[in-house]
Amino acid sequence: MNTPTFLPRDHRLAAPAVLATAALLLAGCSAGSTAADPAPTSQSPAAHIHAIAVGPASSEVLLATHDGLYDASKKQPVKISDTIDLMGFTATADPAVFYASGHPGAGSALPDPVGLIKSEDSGKTWNPVSRQGQSDFHALTSTKSGLVAFDGTLQTSADGVNWTPSPSSFAPAALAGSPASTVVLATTEQGLQRSTDGGKTWQPNPGAPIMQYAAFATAKDKATTEAVGVAPDGTVYASADAGLSWVQTGQISGQVQAVTAVEGETGKPRIWAATSTGVQVSKDGGMTFSPADSS
Repeated sequence: MNTPTFLPRDHRLAAPAVLATAALLLAGCSAGSTAADPAPTSQSPAAHIHAIAVGPASSEVLLATHDGLYDASKKQPVKISDTIDLMGFTATADPAVFYASGHPGAGSALPDPVGLIKSEDSGKTWNPVSRQGQSDFHALTSTKSGLVAFDGTLQTSADGVNWTPSPSSFAPAALAGSPASTVVLATTEQGLQRSTDGGKTWQPNPGAPIMQYAAFATAKDKATTEAVGVAPDGTVYASADAGLSWVQTGQISGQVQAVTAVEGETGKPRIWAATSTGVQVSKDGGMTFSPADSS
């Protein structure tokens, strides 16, 4: 059997078309910055989309990109942060708090790499937390017990300041956690890894499909066992037991760049996927997808 080839994070397809149409496709968003609150600007840069975050209560959608954080709720996507290459990005239990990592843009006072940075105002401003000049976390997620991140070494932190390397040596393509749970999923080219203690220890799941992207379907104020995953070829999988077992549900067209999900009202999560052809949404747990402007 051929091993699926993952698309490297640093070489994802440029997504000007995604950003140009995302505002017509989505329904809300917040943003980020490193200095004083910048004036929002409407533009469509040639950017890679590294993450999508959706508020489980508000359904606001954030696009974390090579060029900064974007609000895709307007007729044109609105950049609401300074230019930061947000390679890693994660929401938390507090809807106003985000963590990120990556590289500073022109004029930024942050070192390169930026290490872990934090926003406490829905992304309007960003402040250094730890590992400035040391870490570029390409994979980053929050859990009930803290943060899990990968900068060449898999690490965990309860406070974002002090980090503990994991004894596991695999390289995750994506980390998927939930602020209300200690279960974490890590996608790798060798298969899915799963942790039940906030990323401290890991166990392979040989029965899971090979997936490049994964996300828990976040829910307001509670843990969820619903998870989704996407294979390199766009095949969509769903799990009802926090990543222990998986079923194939559908297919996403176009090259997928980022995935997120919110718990659905009928037991099937709503899924958003940023792709080379635009942002797509599924209301039926990944069985069907359509441009988000038609949702």
